Amino acid sequence: MRVVVAGGGSVGTAIALDLIDRHHDVTLMEQRSEIADKLRSVLPGVTVLAADACEYASLSAADVRNADVVIAATGDDEDNLVVSWLAKQEFGVPRVIARINNSRNEWLFNESWGVDVSVSTPALITSLVDEAVEVGSIINLMDLANGKMRLIEVTLASNAPAVARTLTLDELRLPDSVRVVAVVRSDQPLIPSATMRFLEHDHVILMARGDASQECASAFVA
Repeated sequence: MRVVVAGGGSVGTAIALDLIDRHHDVTLMEQRSEIADKLRSVLPGVTVLAADACEYASLSAADVRNADVVIAATGDDEDNLVVSWLAKQEFGVPRVIARINNSRNEWLFNESWGVDVSVSTPALITSLVDEAVEVGSIINLMDLANGKMRLIEVTLASNAPAVARTLTLDELRLPDSVRVVAVVRSDQPLIPSATMRFLEHDHVILMARGDASQECASAFVA
């Protein structure tokens, strides 16, 4: 898969390293020429371009039109939105992923700006803090498909219906708008099955439609 990463900071560099280890064809664009020069020596296998990814000409020179994925990973939300919009609208990139630096800007990162998937580091950290203190609450981990779907987590309390009534996943009769995708029990990830029963302190990871919080609550929150 051909991936273009915009931004040669710590986040963009880490992404590029991980992708090249997974045998993808990676191009990294960094506006500061002195940083780009250094990155060439520390990112073997990655094509590093000293170019401004917010400019049409730079993206064209990077052959973004033939990219499978563009990742806007700079430390500036405005830049990430511009890169996303150009990648989607001008070059027709199939999948655009954008980094959100300031959670107040999260509402902007949608399909209108060419963003297929947004990743908010502040929101993710906040959700992890919530997770540490909120047993029995629904924690939003990530919005997907422009907010139409959500990846959420619930840490089960002893009085959660699924635990108190010792129901199997099949017996919970969850609606089509909700799917259990994983369960973490005693630090071990488990693949859910129809006969799985839930225990107190299970971390249940669900994929749910954006408006399906109540359906999740009915089974997993007291």
